Amino acid sequence: MASLAGAAQGMILALILGASAWAQAPAEPVRAADLREEVQHIAVKTQDLYGKSAEGIIPVTIFRPAGDGPFPLVIMNHGRATKDKRGATGRQRYEHLSRYLVRKGFVVMIPTRLGYHETYGQFDPEDAGNCNTLRPEAVATAASDQVLQTLDFARTLPYVNAQRWVVMGQSVGGLTAVATVSRNPPGLVAGINFAGGTGGDPENRPNDPCNPRALESLWRSRAATANVPMQWFYWANDKYWGADTPKRWHRAWTDGGGQAELHAMPASGADGHSGMSNDMDRWVPLAEEFLARNGFSKPGTVDIPKASGFAKVDEVERVPVNKASRDNTYAKFLAGNKPRAYAVSADGSNGWATGDWAAGRALGFCQARRGIVCKLYAVDDDVVWVP
Repeated sequence: MASLAGAAQGMILALILGASAWAQAPAEPVRAADLREEVQHIAVKTQDLYGKSAEGIIPVTIFRPAGDGPFPLVIMNHGRATKDKRGATGRQRYEHLSRYLVRKGFVVMIPTRLGYHETYGQFDPEDAGNCNTLRPEAVATAASDQVLQTLDFARTLPYVNAQRWVVMGQSVGGLTAVATVSRNPPGLVAGINFAGGTGGDPENRPNDPCNPRALESLWRSRAATANVPMQWFYWANDKYWGADTPKRWHRAWTDGGGQAELHAMPASGADGHSGMSNDMDRWVPLAEEFLARNGFSKPGTVDIPKASGFAKVDEVERVPVNKASRDNTYAKFLAGNKPRAYAVSADGSNGWATGDWAAGRALGFCQARRGIVCKLYAVDDDVVWVP
């Protein structure tokens, strides 16, 4: 594991070699105190398509429940932006997804892999060659190597039960999840793939990924070594893969002996490739049932209380926040489209959200930065708060 000195050296090296990337990268977000968010740096090593080995120090975002644990683990894996946007990739967090998983009782660990963020510009082990001859096995191996090294680190933490863990990922992270399942690491219970694949370019090749048959062949050849069940989510309007290619990838996996239930989800937003983040209201109930079947039965959804009768939703003066918040955040909540939710804390903190996963996001906005506990005040047209 990386020492503090080693982590510092790695970060200094990243500054020297990747100064242009740092100039483009987003600012470090404020950490979510209520999720006990922290960042640890670990040493990883792998090799690329051409056999060149590399190692580096990568950041791992960690979220965890209150208490000492040990808690079951999710290792969540991020995607891969197109080359012109990759330098702007920041530390990966997936805060809304992580809130759901922490509520279910998981520790969530999210490694930001080699070639991204702090290590952008140094080495790219996920280079899979040119479009027509794309070789996804390089991506699958390099990315899953880092999952397994993150797992090794997790085993050193007293609050993690690494004997019960789940791998997840979105886009190239979804491919990473499938590749990890194919390696059958100890303690792995299940995997979830959100819109997984490689070679997509939604601007220059919408719905037409590079060499998709190569990934078919890879999954057919690797599925036989996979011993745990998976759940795969793909959205009909995914501009990276289109609607049909993921079905062929899934068929190749199951023909090869892998276990995976495919959920072909309806279109979501402008590009269904982001359905994991933007369509939680629809996929979470399916994941809840899948995870419960595999031994993780603690609910992760937000319960919506019944109307309490405390006030009418438009009785602004009754809202237990200060006047500035009533005039600002609560006014925005009232003007927002449904579904909508507003949350408050005992000290007057508040948060609101509209649209997908509104209640969960409102609670998160309310309690995240100060680590306090919030309750829903209003949902849609009902006040649900009880003093």
